[in-house]
Amino acid sequence: MNINEFQTVKENFKKKYNQLIKKTNVINRKWHNGIFERYENPVLTNEHIPLEWRYDFDFESNPYLLERIGVNAVFNAGAIYHDNKYVVVARVEGADRKSYFAVARSENGIDNFVFDEYPIRLPVYDEVDTNVYDMRLTKHEDGWIYGLFCSERKDKSVQDTSSAIAKCGIVRTKDLINWERLKDLESISQQRNVVLHPEFVNGKYMLYTRPSDGFIDVGSGGGIGCALIEDISNATIDEEIIIDKRVYHTIKETKNGAGATPIKTKEGWLHIAHGVRNTAAGLRYVLYCFMTDLNNPQKILYTPGGYFLAPWGSERLGDVSNVVFTNGAIENDGKIFIYYASSDTRLHVATTTVDKMIDYCMNTPADGYDTHKSVDVIIELINKNKNANNL
Repeated sequence: MNINEFQTVKENFKKKYNQLIKKTNVINRKWHNGIFERYENPVLTNEHIPLEWRYDFDFESNPYLLERIGVNAVFNAGAIYHDNKYVVVARVEGADRKSYFAVARSENGIDNFVFDEYPIRLPVYDEVDTNVYDMRLTKHEDGWIYGLFCSERKDKSVQDTSSAIAKCGIVRTKDLINWERLKDLESISQQRNVVLHPEFVNGKYMLYTRPSDGFIDVGSGGGIGCALIEDISNATIDEEIIIDKRVYHTIKETKNGAGATPIKTKEGWLHIAHGVRNTAAGLRYVLYCFMTDLNNPQKILYTPGGYFLAPWGSERLGDVSNVVFTNGAIENDGKIFIYYASSDTRLHVATTTVDKMIDYCMNTPADGYDTHKSVDVIIELINKNKNANNL
C-alpha cells in the first residue's frame, strides 16, 4: 500500500478501537438467579489492548501495517478501588505464551476500561521469571497495596520441557505505577494461588495459600490453607493449616484455591474461591463462596453448597474451555464487582450487593455430601413453600 492507503487503514483501526473501548455494557436479561447480574459483553479482551502495543505505525518499517506483537488473551485480573476509579491489573498473554501485567481503569467498573500507557515493567527478584500471572491485589492496613502473583520458572531438575516450579511473587506499590519487588514467598510446597488478608491477624500478615506437590497436580495438598507471616519483605511459611478442604464428589474435588481478596462485611469475611473437578471433557473450574469469622479469619462460618458462578453460554468456549476464574473483586458503597475470566480468554464482570451475598452465604443450604441429604433439603423447601401458600 502507498502512504495514503496506510494512513486510511491506520485511522480505521483507531476508529474501531475507540468504538470498542467506549462501548456501553448492559445487564444480560437472559440470565437471572437473583444473586448476581451478568453483563452482555466482556469488560476486557485481546482487542482492548492498545493498538500502539501491537502495531508499528511507521510506514517505513511496516508498510503493510502488519500486527507485530500479537495478544492471545486478557483475563484473570486483580482488582481494587483506587483514586475514585475501578482498577484491574489484568493478565495479558501474548501470542508467544508469555504473560505480563497491565493496569486498566474505569469510572463505573463495568465498561470503558482504558489501559495505562505502558504495561507494568515488573522488577526481577533473584532469578528471571519465565512467566508471571494471576495477581491478587490487597490494600493492606499497613498502608501499602500488595500484589501477589504466580512466578513460573523451569524445573531444572528434570528434562521434561513442560515441568515447572511455581512460587508466589510479591510486589507492593502506593500508586499502581511504581512497583517494588520483595523476596518471593518461601514455602516447602509449590504455591500458585496466594492471597494476602487485608488486616493484621495477631499482629502478623496472614496469607491464604494452596500448597501443592507439583505444578499442575496438587498431590497431597489438602485445599485452601492459612499461614501467618512475621515480615512480608522476607515472607516464609513455617506453619500452614488447611481451612477449606477438598472433598470427594463436590465442585472442589480435584483442586480448590483462594480467589479474590476477602471482603469485610458485618457478618464476616466474604471469600470467592475457585473449585475444580475432573470430567470426561477435562477440568471444570467454577467459583464458590464461604465466609469466615471477623475476629478469627481462619474459622469458616458459612459454606453455601455448590457453585456460585459457573461458565454459561459462550463463556464455556476459549483457550481452556469450561473454566471460570476470579482473582479480583471490589466492594464500593455496598455494591460488589466480581471480575472473572472465562475459558482463559477474556475478562467479565458480575455485580451484586453485600447484603445479597450475606444472605446467600448464610441461608443457602450447605453441601450434605450425599444424594439423600440433597433431596432432604429440596423436600424441606417444597414443604415450606406449601405452608407459605396456605397462609
